[in-house]
Amino acid sequence: MSKIDVTIEGHQALLTINNPPANTWDGESLPLLRDTIAEMNENREVYSLVLTGEGEKFFSAGADLNMFADGDIANARRMAVEFGSAFETLSQFRGVSIAAINGFAMGGGLEAAMCCDIRVAESQAQMGLPEATVGLLPGGLGTQHLSWLVGEGWAKRMILLGERVDAETAKAIGLVEEVVPTGESLKRAQEMATMVENQSPMSIAACKNLIQSARHRAMSDGYILERDAFVNLFSTDDQAEGVNAFLEKRKPAWKNS
Repeated sequence: MSKIDVTIEGHQALLTINNPPANTWDGESLPLLRDTIAEMNENREVYSLVLTGEGEKFFSAGADLNMFADGDIANARRMAVEFGSAFETLSQFRGVSIAAINGFAMGGGLEAAMCCDIRVAESQAQMGLPEATVGLLPGGLGTQHLSWLVGEGWAKRMILLGERVDAETAKAIGLVEEVVPTGESLKRAQEMATMVENQSPMSIAACKNLIQSARHRAMSDGYILERDAFVNLFSTDDQAEGVNAFLEKRKPAWKNS
């Protein structure tokens, strides 16, 4: 049994974390996530991916703490690299990634969701980064992504105080984009993923890179990069297809090239 189930239908990939009982991350599932995303990047027919958890209770409860019980520093360093490699790869997926948060998203579970572009949470979902309560810290990009998404104040409440938030609070502070009834997150995430197919995959990749790179560069530099990226799209097949499809009043047939 794979700890990440993968299904591809049309232009959508569905990745389901399947490591019962709490869909935790470990030394097997993290490299598997990294390699699976890399495969999706190479598959030009995949425009979007949805990440969710198996079952009705957990999206993911985070790291399997059994890995850290012996206090081995070499193992801690190895796992920090595994978390970083897997979650950075997810964050840099060339298409649109959507987290369908179907239950508890704690620690590395929430960090995985924050690596996605969009988050849809079910009304019963609970989210938190409780690592400091066990003498650790969010090592899967959590201190960086949470601060960017919700601001320093709420990031400190959740990380330094160990405060857990429900779905409605998560929406209010910008941690998730939408809240849906119990059992509806996957359906809604897949509806959003279908919307991606109306957009040029080449344009999406360029836009996503510009948006995310704004986190670590001056806006004045971004102005230049944006203009260059706009011009660069004119060397793609999708640019000609998109403009001509609009003028001819037909649906574009994207080539992702």
